Order: sequence, then structure tokens, then C-alpha cells
Amino acid sequence: MTNPFLTPSALPYQLPPFAEIRDEHYEEALEAGFAEQLAEVRAIVEDDAAPTFENTMEPLERSGGTLSRVAHVFFSMTSTDSSPFLEELEERFAPRFAAHEDAIVLEPRLYARVAALHESPDASWTDEQRYLVERRHTEMTVAGAGLDDAARARLMELNQQIATLTTRFDKHLQADTNDLAVVIDTEAELDGLSDGEIQAAAAAAAERGLEGTWLITLPLFSGHPWLASLTDRDVRRRVMEASLARGTRGNEHDNRATVVELTALRAERAALLGFATHAHAITADETAGSPDSVMAMLTRLAKPAAANARAEAAALQAQIDAAGEGYELTAWDWAYWTEKERTARFDVDTAALRPYFEAERVLRDGVFHAAHRVYGITFEERDDLVGYHPDVRVFEVRDEDGSELGLYLLDLYTRDSKRGGAWMNSLIQQNALLGHPTVVMNNLNVPKPPAGTPTLLTFDETETLFHEFGHALHGLFAHVTYPSLGGTNVFRDFVEFPSQVNEMWMLWPGIVEHYARHVETDEPLPADVIERLQASESFNQGHDTSEYLAAALLDQAWHARVAGDEVMDVAAFEQDALDRVGLLSATVPTRYSTGYFQHVFSGGYSAGYYSYIWSEVMDADTVEWFKQQPSIREAGQRFRERLLGVGGSKDPLAAFRDFRGRDADIAPLLARRGLDAAE
Repeated sequence: MTNPFLTPSALPYQLPPFAEIRDEHYEEALEAGFAEQLAEVRAIVEDDAAPTFENTMEPLERSGGTLSRVAHVFFSMTSTDSSPFLEELEERFAPRFAAHEDAIVLEPRLYARVAALHESPDASWTDEQRYLVERRHTEMTVAGAGLDDAARARLMELNQQIATLTTRFDKHLQADTNDLAVVIDTEAELDGLSDGEIQAAAAAAAERGLEGTWLITLPLFSGHPWLASLTDRDVRRRVMEASLARGTRGNEHDNRATVVELTALRAERAALLGFATHAHAITADETAGSPDSVMAMLTRLAKPAAANARAEAAALQAQIDAAGEGYELTAWDWAYWTEKERTARFDVDTAALRPYFEAERVLRDGVFHAAHRVYGITFEERDDLVGYHPDVRVFEVRDEDGSELGLYLLDLYTRDSKRGGAWMNSLIQQNALLGHPTVVMNNLNVPKPPAGTPTLLTFDETETLFHEFGHALHGLFAHVTYPSLGGTNVFRDFVEFPSQVNEMWMLWPGIVEHYARHVETDEPLPADVIERLQASESFNQGHDTSEYLAAALLDQAWHARVAGDEVMDVAAFEQDALDRVGLLSATVPTRYSTGYFQHVFSGGYSAGYYSYIWSEVMDADTVEWFKQQPSIREAGQRFRERLLGVGGSKDPLAAFRDFRGRDADIAPLLARRGLDAAE
């Protein structure tokens, strides 16, 4: 059988031919892809002609076609539908990928050619060409291309070791998350959950051969959405304790030694590159510029957030006391009593709203409808196109004039072969140089109900779908010439901005009424409930901001290590890091603890988890701008053309200023999170 990765797909939009892909195809295609791209780069650096954009940058952008096809699918599969075979292959090839990237990024002759172009730009270059040269030069410089031979050799060793450890962390986390799923013996223990949630738990247990029981699988973050509904306090405790224990149990899945070794290697690499810490190395090529800027923002917010969280805790304790429960508030009680407090203050119980958030309606009449209202685009399901798993759905996206934009794949449900969390990634990214279209994916981890039963999303899951679709829109709308500038290839601390903006449409007038309708009666979510939901947006923000900031500051602490620093006790290190900033709290645990902090130890956000709130400054400012516009369609077009559409072909802050007319103001963020008065 011909390896389907070795030639471009003949399917619409070059969708990978998933029905033809077999396990044995990956290694052959990876090996061929490595060899092909290295030969292409070798041809560039061995060219005796003086470097030009046409003989250096353009062939470099054209290189790696086979590797790109197989790698995009391979890494999508290892995160969405993995297997022992793929896990073994990923662990074996992680250092190979690192070595291959280094062979290009650290190639001294290539760096010399790029540097020559950077030093003497051609007046005939387009703005995108000029920016491409600038980005490539910066990326290679920060990566260490200017080091001497000995330092470069050590750097390559470090990169391979780091790649191996990040892959190991992810493998351990997925295994421990699966192992720690909570088995429930009696249906009575699930009191408070909806029939659909109980059926989903039964189905999850049946998939593991645990007939007659119920299984609560764990999300990526600390805790579980069902903690807001479960009335059995002991079940809540078991779920929270299982969640917090991941990666720290002293078994074969323990991640603590991996984290210590990984952060030490990152610190050594940073020193080799001339940076004080890994955080300095990361922020040097982000909009933040330095860890000092990051810490200034995070610590500015930490004190008022912690103060608000303490006030919220006191209110919850008052609820507990008034109910005569006679116990002290704990982390596993917070979500449960928060819903009661929300109901008492705003007469709205988000856990009871699930019948209004049926997944199909949220998708078509909410997410897709909002995109049509704001950007004019349309969606049509393509049942003739096959995804990588039976749960994957494929939609064709067209512009307002009927022209093709790309494909959108949605993989909604959780399974043991999928890592936790929610994300977007590209299978193919538009660029004019190679004539590529766009194929983007969204993954969530919603419990799957039995066949024939509607999927009812939680309030948070609905918001997550809108958020991740914002990333998908960024990928779909970006229109660039060169592959490395396509889609969401922007600074890490900017990439969350478009997705956070897209969350606003969830409760936007004219949109929420269109999709939030009762699954049985078709009655719309009452207008007064929508008003109370909007009024409660800053509710519980002390808790939510504190748990997020704790994780962001923990990330900074781990990556503020200098070469030679020793960490003997991971738990003590984490407690000290949070205590120093006033965010050590048993009742408000950090959103991600060290053992399961996938974002920073295997997910590409190392020293960058601050990005979410950094981007939220621009997001909150943009939402206020949209609220002032007479036409969301015209406003959406401006946002699309001046910001989403440029992808990574322009400095992101310059793109924001072009869109907004000025830099972002932090005041809307402080107001949104209820921190303005507390400050």
C-alpha cells in the first residue's frame, strides 16, 4: 500500500486521508520527511550566490512538505486518539524532532544568510517579506544559532533531553488521570447530577468493563464541573483529592522528578543562551518582553484577587453555617456552595441551566450563528469526509460570497485515548506560497451520553466551545503568503486574545436567544435569567482569578530557576512559591498543580501561562469597543480584516493598534474581574 503521507492529499481542502492512514505509515513518512527537508536546507546553504529573499527565505518556507503533512496528523493523533503504539513512537521520536529542528534553526550557514538579509533589507520587499526576515532572524538568534560549535552541540543535547521529558510528562499525566477516575458504586451517591450526567458516568464505566458502577473521569484542571452539583460531600472530596493527586503519588506515573529535571535543563539551556532564566529566554520574544513585566502584572492582581476570594469564602461559610451543616469550607465544597450563593444573590443556578445548552443547538444556532452574524460565514456538514475518529465531525466553511474558506473539524467528547482539556490546532494552514487551504480542529472533553440521548453542556463547557472556536476563526481567517506566518502563529502571549474575544457572543443579545432553548420545550432561556447571568459575570471572580494567578505564578517560579539551583521537595517548592505572593490556600487550590500542569511541562506554555490574562487586557478592551458599535457585522469585519486576517504576518501589537486605534487599556479587565474596587 502506498504511504498516504508521501504525496499531498487529493481530498477536498487536502484533508488528510484518515481512512487510509495506518500505524506503519508514520515512521516511514517521518524518516522520509526528515531527510527531505534536510536536503532542501542543504541546497540553500550550499548555494554560492549571495543570499537573497528568493534563494534563501522562499526555499526555506517551501521546505518540509512531507514532514509537515505527517507531523500535523501525528501530533494531533497523540493528543486526541492515542494508543500504546503512538505513545511509544512519540517518546522515541521526541528527541529526533528536537534534533531535526536544531539542525535547521542552529545551522550556522543558514543563520549567516538570514543575518545578511536582516542587516541589508531590500527596498523591494513587501511588508510581509520584511517581517518574515525579522522574525526568522530573531527566532534563530534566541534559539542559539549564534553560539560557537561547542555551545551549540551542548544546546542540541539539551533540546533533545527536554523533548524526551516533556513527552514523558504528558504520558504519565494521561495514564494517572485515567487511573484516578473515581468509581462510584451506587447511583444514590450521584444525587444532584442530571439524568444525562448519570448516564454518561455509567457509559464511561461500561467502556472500561465496570458494569454496574459509575465513573467520574477527571478534567485537566483541579476539581471537576460536577462538584457544583454533587450533594454527597464524601464523593466531592474523593473527586477533588483524586484530581489534586495526579502525578504525585510515588508510582510509575509520578511527574515530580520529571519536573525537577526538566526545569533544571531549561535553566541550563537559558544560561547557555545568555539569559538569566528560562522565563527571560521565553519572554524575550513575546509581547511582554521580560519576566519583570509579567510579574508586575500578576502581583498587581494577586493581592486584590486574594482579598476577594477571602470575602467569597466568608460568604460561603455563612451559607454552610446557616444550613446547619457544621463543617468548615474546603476546596471540594467551594463549587457546590458557590452555586447556592449564586442562586441566593442572582436567582440563577448555572448547574440547572444545562437543558438550555444542548450541544447541537449550541454549535449550530450559537457558535456558527454568531460567526455568521459577525463575519458573514456559513457552515455545511460534510458527511462524505472522514475524520480520524467516529466522533469527529467535518464542516465546510464558506465566506459571505460563497467562496471557500476551509474545513472545521469538531471532536467534542472525552475518551481515555484523548488528553484532558480543550484546544485548537491546524491540520493544514492557508498560505499562498504553497497554495494550501485551511483545515482546523477543535477538541473538547465533554462526557458522552448514551446513544439517542442529547448532550447537555454545562455553562462552562458552552463558554469553552465559544473560546476554542475563536482560535479556529483565527486559523480560518488568516490569509498570508508564507507558511510560517499563517494562522495562529503569533506570540504566545497574544494567541489567546482572539479566542477570549469570541466568548462574548455566548450571552450577546440576539445570539443567546437564538440557541439557548430548552431541550424538551424549546422555550428560550428567559430574558431575566440572561440579565442575571450578565449581572453575575464578576461573581466568584476572587476564586477564579486567584486559582488562575496561582498557576501563572507557579509557572513563573519554576522557570525562574537559575542553572545549578536544586529543588529537593516539590511540594515545599510549590507551597513557598504561592505563599510568597499571598495565594497559598487550601480552599482555593491552584488551577494546575505541578504534577499535572500540562500547559507548561508538555504543552508549549512554559513560562507563558500568564498569557491568558495578558491577552485578556486586550480582550476586555475589545469587548467594550464592540458594545459601542452600531453594527456588529461592520465591527466584525474590521476585527477580521485588521487583526484576525493578518495571522502572524504582522507584529501583533501593531495589528491591535491598527484595529483599535491605540494600545489596550487595563481598566475594563479590572472591572470585569471585580478587581477595580479591591485595588
